[in-house]
Amino acid sequence: MNKKDLDILIRLGEGFTVEFKRSGTSNIGRELCAFANATGGTLLIGVTDDGKICGVDDHNRLKSVIQSIARTIEPPLLVDIESVGDVLAVTIPPQSGKPYSHSGRFYLREGASSQQLSRDEIREFFFREGMIHFDEMSCDRFSLGTDLTESVYIPFARKAKIPDDMDVVQALENLHLIRNGLMTYAGAWLLAADIQKFTVSGFVSCALFMGTSRVNILDRKNFTSSLQDIFQGVITWLLSKLNTEFIITSTGRDERPELPADALREALVNALVHRDYRSSANVQVHLYGNRVEIISPGGLPAGMKEEDIGLKSIPRNPLLFSMFYRMDLVEQIGSGIKRMQQLCRDYGVQEPVLRIEDNWVTIIFNRGNLQSGRESGVTPPVTPPVERVLFSCENPIDREEMQKRLGNKNKKYYLESYLQPALKSGFLEMTIPDKPNSPLQRYRLTELGRQWLQNKKMENES
Repeated sequence: MNKKDLDILIRLGEGFTVEFKRSGTSNIGRELCAFANATGGTLLIGVTDDGKICGVDDHNRLKSVIQSIARTIEPPLLVDIESVGDVLAVTIPPQSGKPYSHSGRFYLREGASSQQLSRDEIREFFFREGMIHFDEMSCDRFSLGTDLTESVYIPFARKAKIPDDMDVVQALENLHLIRNGLMTYAGAWLLAADIQKFTVSGFVSCALFMGTSRVNILDRKNFTSSLQDIFQGVITWLLSKLNTEFIITSTGRDERPELPADALREALVNALVHRDYRSSANVQVHLYGNRVEIISPGGLPAGMKEEDIGLKSIPRNPLLFSMFYRMDLVEQIGSGIKRMQQLCRDYGVQEPVLRIEDNWVTIIFNRGNLQSGRESGVTPPVTPPVERVLFSCENPIDREEMQKRLGNKNKKYYLESYLQPALKSGFLEMTIPDKPNSPLQRYRLTELGRQWLQNKKMENES
């Protein structure tokens, strides 16, 4: 850090990542711990609360004391300490060893201050950081004597490849579904006659709408049994509502749904095993005239970024995920998104689109073989990434300028998640389509795209 960097930090003032301290080392451990449990930050010693540099003496002694305090944090914390003029700057980089505690207490940066976490807040923090998995916790409501019935266990055991002569409790203990004499939540969901008895939001709701909006509902059904039965019931309902093509063969006729069944199964499995079961919301399957949406509550799991999708897997419910894998409901760990995309390509339909929000993940399948909105006559759904592209292309624009406006630094991710979906939607087109890599290439709205943008602006103004 140089003098210019210091001046910028001071001018910005105290906040989530910056703290001023006039002098001394009191409460230093608390501040270091709070920054470590958040996203990191900088502590400036020798600066008053109102941003005036007062400086501190004996920097070497202070550095030694702060390093000693950092080592007492559990687990020990590595910090960078440097002198910038009369100010001592202590930088806490983003940490991967969360949670951190100081003197047996947990602190977290909230706004411009560091707060001690209560018991419930610590618990929530552990869940949010992926250190506690809800599916592995004991489900006190599940009674091994009355809720573990043959009618549910026998088909489950068959799917889970449990030998017929193995003791039921011993088998479930070996699969870690029973721990310390109590059924885990993963076990309760898989062995439930009615999943809502143990998790109220564990069911899946399906709805068939007329047209492309939620105004008119044609059919609605909730699925509430065990997770594997819910899975099968939802898939059966969904396939029964989709259009089916009958293909005459030499041996009779084959039925071909308008969307690949295996891709829909993969999407539904992802929604069931990766959702946040602590949420009061449930998994929803919506079927519109032009698309299918499978909506899962919880956003992305801790440690997962949007650009990681399709490259790595971080299960939010690892025990439940492992059981779905054992039951052959998951094809291969970490392959879900890529498998869906490949299945759709092989089937001759458009690849599914992912919409990622803070508390939701939605997988969208366009119905039919939609090479573009213009060719099909159906307006495809506009995802947030595509929407941002369209708003940036009111006038023809080159790729670099568009990427800069959208704030995307990763070119590959930008192309795959923003530009290419916008082109496939039929809302955007190249100015020189026969030379995609031309240095003069620009991107502009199609007539369909201009109409969409005009309607969107009118909608925002109303």
